[in-house]
Amino acid sequence: MGQQGIAGDRPDDVVAVTDHGATRVLTLNRPEARNAIDIPMRLRLLEEVQRAADDPDVRAVVLTGAGGTFSAGGDLRSMEGAGPDAVRERLAPVHQAVWTIATCGTPVIAAVEGAAAGLGVSLAAVCDHVVAAEDARFVAAFGKVGLVADGGLLWTLPQRVGMGRAKEMLVFGRTVPATRAYDIGLADSLAPSGKALDAALELAAEAATLAPLSVAAAKRLLARADHSLERLLEAEREEQAGLFGTADFAEGRAAFAERRPPRFEGR
Repeated sequence: MGQQGIAGDRPDDVVAVTDHGATRVLTLNRPEARNAIDIPMRLRLLEEVQRAADDPDVRAVVLTGAGGTFSAGGDLRSMEGAGPDAVRERLAPVHQAVWTIATCGTPVIAAVEGAAAGLGVSLAAVCDHVVAAEDARFVAAFGKVGLVADGGLLWTLPQRVGMGRAKEMLVFGRTVPATRAYDIGLADSLAPSGKALDAALELAAEAATLAPLSVAAAKRLLARADHSLERLLEAEREEQAGLFGTADFAEGRAAFAERRPPRFEGR
């Protein structure tokens, strides 16, 4: 598959950006710090997530880490002496990035090699699909450093694994190896060691063939905070009514009738 860099793709970027066809790969890129997420990385990640979400040519996003590690989590060294206002400022870009990943119309896939710890787990868990290398591990032991889970993990993790298993990680601080992460739903698929990104790119290429407006509607409905059946059915009715008039729906019907692959354009 062809590979093409975009503006800002430099080896020293804290988030490296590379396009593979219609898939954009965002790589947390501080391997010397095990991709610990400091302020510059938080700001750059938000910028690139929003840019990818707003780009109609990007049909899928893969989030991964450089150097065989997904992320060691928040950069503790950069937290020394931070007061309440500074903490709120630190969290703001992370919260915006998490919200964008969860609600944007673009499928986002995490490719996890090595460790995903702390905030790294939060970033993986909010993605639409998590591919984990078979020797990867997940740990959210915020209690060991005197903090509470952030990055939306108290919302995403129970949704993925259930309340009891979420407490296994968040209250008791246990490390979860990839095979157990897959068994409990934290990881959605496994790949051989060193092949998580390849597997994620294959999945992203599949996602890129789907009607982007339909995918966006599904993500909006799934991200609703109020999951009551009544309100969901109301929202579903409005989303479906809008999709009926799109060119993509007409193309989907035509492709089905003609027994050919559809060519969706997101309109």
